[in-house]
Amino acid sequence: MATYQSLEIERAGRVATIWMNRPAVFNAFDEQLIDELAAACAELDADAAVRVVVLGGRGKHFSAGADLNWMRRAAGYGETENLADARRFAGMLHTLSNLSKPSIARVQGAALGGGTGLTAACDMAIAAADASFSTSEVKFGIIPSVISPYVLRAVGPRHALRFFQSAERIDARRALEIGLVGEVVAVDRLDAAVAALAETLIGCAPQAQKAAKDLIAAVDGRPIDATLCEETAQRIARRRATDEAKDGVAAFLEKRTPAWLL
Repeated sequence: MATYQSLEIERAGRVATIWMNRPAVFNAFDEQLIDELAAACAELDADAAVRVVVLGGRGKHFSAGADLNWMRRAAGYGETENLADARRFAGMLHTLSNLSKPSIARVQGAALGGGTGLTAACDMAIAAADASFSTSEVKFGIIPSVISPYVLRAVGPRHALRFFQSAERIDARRALEIGLVGEVVAVDRLDAAVAALAETLIGCAPQAQKAAKDLIAAVDGRPIDATLCEETAQRIARRRATDEAKDGVAAFLEKRTPAWLL
């Protein structure tokens, strides 16, 4: 297991929580945190004992976005340095988004800029009632480019057209309405809500969950034509033939526990 300076990994049964641990700066990003998040995601993805990954932030806020010192350094970069910096951040988000197991963003307080991106890159998000979000980059003369694929996937282009250009704060209620988060709970209920969702996820077949994520990526945005119908038929046929699916169906019919829960 790797040693981290800017985050902690907490394991509870089959759930692993990655805690961004820079509360003094509201878990703002710098190069180290970005690299460590990518490494932690890769570590947990390779760990068969982990079934669900939760991403959270220590302290009052999930993540306030870019660290001020990192922003100062970036302001002096040329295009080549800026490209390397952006690629690092893009790679981390891609690693998080493409975990082979379910991921949950546990969001409290501010989740601004890249914090909004992290929220959207997770498969699902539960927010405390005090959470707020913003794609605030245009306030600084830049754009939410690297986070855009994940935010667009969550909220759609119509909402993105407004919030990418206005940099408005989005409160928890509005975030729920536009699809950025899937659930909003009282602050003191946040951990219980995350734990309940994680327990539900653990009850389902892990390889089927990965196949379901792949299915969404393959089907989303495509026309419903003969090619797509054939592809989806082939996907379910392949899945039915797997040992996991055979055991799952048999466990249901025989009223026993499936192998993935033993």
